[in-house]
Amino acid sequence: MTGLTGRFVVGVGARRGAPADEVLDLVRDALREAGAAASSVVAFATVAAKAREPGVAAAAAALGVPVRVHPAEELARVPVPNPSAAAAAVGTRSVAEAAALAEGGELVVGKRKSGGQGRPGAVTCAIVRLADPSAPEPVPPRVEPMAPDVIPDVIPDVNDGGPVGQHRRHRHHRKENV
Repeated sequence: MTGLTGRFVVGVGARRGAPADEVLDLVRDALREAGAAASSVVAFATVAAKAREPGVAAAAAALGVPVRVHPAEELARVPVPNPSAAAAAVGTRSVAEAAALAEGGELVVGKRKSGGQGRPGAVTCAIVRLADPSAPEPVPPRVEPMAPDVIPDVIPDVNDGGPVGQHRRHRHHRKENV
């Protein structure tokens, strides 16, 4: 994919102690793959258990964006294309993709892992493009009000002795006897 514009949220998963440079390198690689600028990232998103991970927080700060946090129970309900066995340790099937998708929008870069060349990676990320805020809101269908003489009288008056009125009087009667 090349030349994507818009606002993006980066979902991030990380092992304990993952360094900020590893998080940033992976995020920048994924943004390059999407053809998106780092300046178009509006937030990182992650699972609550990883919210205070220093590498994630420092990487978000380096890009000048907040870290949005989601409970594992919420992320466990988000359908993802690439579930992770490692994410089960924090109570969900996915961290990076699920956190990104929980922000809404379209998944433009599926889960990517750091590492490679024989070394294990400590970070995952995924990117969603948020809906375009400048796009016009859908126009709801116009509903014309009905003239009072056209509205059918289907709701009985509570005092007319109909079933609703009797029910209310009966309930009231019981309250007095209690």
